[in-house]
Amino acid sequence: MIRVGVNGYGTIGKRVADAVEAQPDMEIIGVAKTQPNFEAHTAVKRGYPMYAAIPERAPLFAEAGIEVAGEVDELVAEADIIVDCTPSGIGEQNRELYETHHTPAIFQGGESADVADVSFNARSNFDAARDADYVRVVSCNTTGLSRVIAPLEEEYGVEKVRATLVRRGGDPGQNSRGPINDILPNPIKVPSHHGPDVKTIFPDLEIDTLGLKVPATLMHVHALNVTLGDDVTGAHVRQLLEEEDRIYVIPEGLGIDGAGKLKDLALDAGRPRGDLWENCVWGESIGVNGRDLYLFQAIHQESDVIPENVDAIRAMFDLEDKETSMQRTDRQLGVGISGDPSGFSEQARAEFADDD
Repeated sequence: MIRVGVNGYGTIGKRVADAVEAQPDMEIIGVAKTQPNFEAHTAVKRGYPMYAAIPERAPLFAEAGIEVAGEVDELVAEADIIVDCTPSGIGEQNRELYETHHTPAIFQGGESADVADVSFNARSNFDAARDADYVRVVSCNTTGLSRVIAPLEEEYGVEKVRATLVRRGGDPGQNSRGPINDILPNPIKVPSHHGPDVKTIFPDLEIDTLGLKVPATLMHVHALNVTLGDDVTGAHVRQLLEEEDRIYVIPEGLGIDGAGKLKDLALDAGRPRGDLWENCVWGESIGVNGRDLYLFQAIHQESDVIPENVDAIRAMFDLEDKETSMQRTDRQLGVGISGDPSGFSEQARAEFADDD
């Protein structure tokens, strides 16, 4: 049983904690917070021991009625591995703490690639994280791009990727972010940082990316043009993507014409927090002209990296091969949307629970 600590219990951290706790080979031994806000109270209600990320703030937790199990140093010392889910830039500062206690750590995509030994996407380079001490799970956008590129590269070869990323201005709780009423090239320079980040997973890939920010909080949307190594048909590409558990090819006829309805779909199906762990590719957008493939996909920035964090733990401890780990993660969480989206993958999850 891998004993996991989560440093930072916000948008990503709370989801990682729940995902780890759902795994039969892992357990959460504690989470660290900087302040006793509503998320801290939620963690306690879920049974996660609370640690003070900033020691001098420990009395604030007591005043808020939250028992503190200790300081973050104690959590790091006790854990077999730490998943760092702190805001961008803080993880890099925390690495020294993890090194002091000789505790392996996983960082998130907001950190620079050099914070870790390897950047990670389960579908694309699982084995690269084996026995690594420090791993960076790439960002939500890079995760989404990598999940599509990997099967295309394996099946046809990829000559070049061109992607335009229309990004949400902020998460639902990030009320200080924007734009409020604008459409921003972000960054204005080309390529955006997303292309170089994808190359931390696919070093030899030729990729150009452009980014925009819009006044929305729901999801990101990618417009992809991929030049493949072979001539293909749209039907063949669609079949290939439909075979990927972490890609949902949206069927025509469901009336899902935007991110808002995708979120409604997740909420109606009882997904925790309305999460969509899968890339959501509009099936009718898949088109091919010679070797050029075109498609639209939506990426839920709050949740698509969550399964990757779980798989990174297994890779670092060399617990499973890629296929076994991804299958276990997906079934325990309920990842995967079938042709009938109303049930998602409840049946598969139940069958897997019986096997264990």
